[in-house]
Amino acid sequence: MSRNLRMRKLFAAGNAVIEDTIRRTAAAFPRNGCKWVCFWSCLMTELVAWVNQERERARLHPLLIIARCVVVFLEIQPFQDGNGRLSRVLTTLLLLQAGYAYVPYSSLESVIEQSKEAYYLALRQTQDTIRTEAPNWQPWLMFFLRSLAEQVRRLEKKVEREKIVLAAMPELQLQIVEFAREHGRVTIGEAIKLTGASRNTLKQHFRALVERGTLDQHGSGRGVWYGLH
Repeated sequence: MSRNLRMRKLFAAGNAVIEDTIRRTAAAFPRNGCKWVCFWSCLMTELVAWVNQERERARLHPLLIIARCVVVFLEIQPFQDGNGRLSRVLTTLLLLQAGYAYVPYSSLESVIEQSKEAYYLALRQTQDTIRTEAPNWQPWLMFFLRSLAEQVRRLEKKVEREKIVLAAMPELQLQIVEFAREHGRVTIGEAIKLTGASRNTLKQHFRALVERGTLDQHGSGRGVWYGLH
């Protein structure tokens, strides 16, 4: 499957999830007398429509569309709890749809957690103006883009550290790690078929990889398997 086709499927699936969430959440409340539910539903529908429209027009950079979508979502506050965490999930989805494939490998959540004061300040400065004739997007856009830059910087450091660790590894351990990365997990039996090494030799290498923090052990006995840390 081509990358473009995969991205189109992800794009469609993501929109379907967002729109389905809007429908199901609104339906969970009695309609008679709940004007706020209708108002919330209209705001969310309007937001999704704006994102889709701007994507099609391609007038704005994808990161600007994502940043504005997230801050408006947080201003709407569609749920009683968990809007912040959900906004990070939404950010990851939208970034993946826009082709930023690195996102799952570095935590944006931890970047924001360590910048909470700046996060809330930027959020408040922009949200206070969203429903005015002249919204001030700059505080939030600057915080959002700087957070993404920090996320990339942390990933680069992580990759550099991994390169150093891998460079010092024996060939057998490299083969084990690459197999685990490619397949999501590895067993000693699979490593025997892959390398031709003896079980006892491989056990020593697996133990060293676990102690170093490269692999995590899951299960015990015959059912034991290993995954990347």
